Amino acid sequence: MRQRPDLDFSPLEVLSRVARLSRHLDIARKEAFRRSDIESWEWDVLSALRRAGEPYQLSPKQLLQQTLVSSGTMTNRIDRLVARRFVRRESDPGDGRSILVTLTDDGRVRVDAAITRLVDAEALLLDGLSRSDRDRLATLLRKLSMGFDA
Repeated sequence: MRQRPDLDFSPLEVLSRVARLSRHLDIARKEAFRRSDIESWEWDVLSALRRAGEPYQLSPKQLLQQTLVSSGTMTNRIDRLVARRFVRRESDPGDGRSILVTLTDDGRVRVDAAITRLVDAEALLLDGLSRSDRDRLATLLRKLSMGFDA
């Protein structure tokens, strides 16, 4: 600021800290997923299915919309998850030409273990904040990200 008083450094004050926190979050998530024996991309698909609720099914198109990957990437991911017996493909009863991806019991156990570890790890990262500080920060970050997620 002394060298460039003509610039407003407040964006760096915020986003440099967000970037630093992101690195800590990445480390915590990788460890939670490693301990659950899943990869982060597996987490993306399995957690989308888990969030869908019983019977834990989504179409490949719905999975694409939630994970923001290409159709070729999603096909590969589903194939690999089928091979690990975390999901299965089923015919869509409403449209015989389509399939649904269904979370298996093994997949549900794995994603539930991962979410428990992830919540614990992320709670540690936020340990220095009160509940009201967390709520206020979540609100501000939601407000900031709305423009990007549209």
